[in-house]
Amino acid sequence: MKILVVHNLHRTGSASGDDQVFKNETKLLQQKGIEVIPYTVINDKFDQAGAVGKILMTLGMMWSFENYKKIEELIKREKPDIMHVHTFFPLLSPSILYAAKKYQVKVVATLHDTRFICPCATSLRNGKICNLCGDGKYFRMVKYGCFKNSRFMSLVVATIFKYHRIKKSFYKQIDKYICLNDEQIELLENIGFDKEKIVKKYNFVSDAGLSVAEIPKNYTLPEHFAVFYGRIGEEKGIRILQKVWDTIEDIPLVVMGGGPLEEEFRVWADKKANVFYLGYVPHEVCMAIAERADFALMPSIWYEGCSMVAIETESLGIPLITTDIGFFKEAIQNGKNGIKIPLGDIQGFREAIMNFWENPEKVQEMGQNARTDYEKKYVPEDNVKQLLEIYVGVLGEDGKWSK
Repeated sequence: MKILVVHNLHRTGSASGDDQVFKNETKLLQQKGIEVIPYTVINDKFDQAGAVGKILMTLGMMWSFENYKKIEELIKREKPDIMHVHTFFPLLSPSILYAAKKYQVKVVATLHDTRFICPCATSLRNGKICNLCGDGKYFRMVKYGCFKNSRFMSLVVATIFKYHRIKKSFYKQIDKYICLNDEQIELLENIGFDKEKIVKKYNFVSDAGLSVAEIPKNYTLPEHFAVFYGRIGEEKGIRILQKVWDTIEDIPLVVMGGGPLEEEFRVWADKKANVFYLGYVPHEVCMAIAERADFALMPSIWYEGCSMVAIETESLGIPLITTDIGFFKEAIQNGKNGIKIPLGDIQGFREAIMNFWENPEKVQEMGQNARTDYEKKYVPEDNVKQLLEIYVGVLGEDGKWSK
């Protein structure tokens, strides 16, 4: 079996979940003896371009002739059985799907976000869940400036998605969709995706507890604390976190990560005696600090696919307080491995945090349950077996992967 694995990487140094999944799965497949041909582009190219270059690359989201040709040449030379696509926006474009189908190569796509429903991939408008464009009437994006807060850019993106909706690119050119949670599947089925072509497979992480490093002495931490680590962005619920801690004075919060709201958050945190904002922390150190936490917080306001941070936290034996949406809706069992709070419920988050803080024995028990949950659902060996069985099924072969 030979697999062409294709991905549009975010940026150099990015810790984005889909980048991690692409790298982890590719490595695991190779360890299993599967021949893998990686093909990647990176958004650094877009960032470094001038104004005209950025416009041309944005228009290239509709159809990248360059990547179509390169994928075509790669397929003719390597003759892969399957092309597994992770993220193909903005630089790769849907043209790569047509290149694969031209040579009868089966296409599998992992859907890391809700882009087939919302062209912005977040299903957020002004901080609120919005799936209106699932009906294909994308030009409403222009009114709201949904894409990068720009009406012009929104017009371009709406045109691109309208073109591919008419061509049914996402419906006809993909043989199997790998979804990451049940809510994502429901959203796709509601806009006409063939449920027979959809399969669910969680992400995986290596056991974070096996590689925990020493915490450098320059990090001063409280003895007990709650932790948030990840992207400092609106979709991760950073503003929810701030509102909650505006009502809490006696529970320490340690926050690690960078992102678009980083400076705003730093200014706020500097005014809080019980908030320790560490900024970007190397992964090994981040894991060591997270392992020392009493519990973790994930107040996301968007549809998390299969949060790498969440399953990494579970591998450390740390329980979670999350929003009741997306992946968290099925991953967290109230009172067992954590607590789910309704979307945007500030008081609900506050009460859950206070309850955890006042009941350390119960929190420790939930942490043990979280670790068990990780071992049952998110370990590498089980995950790669599921992936190989998906490949076997797409190729129309009988039986399960047994090598």
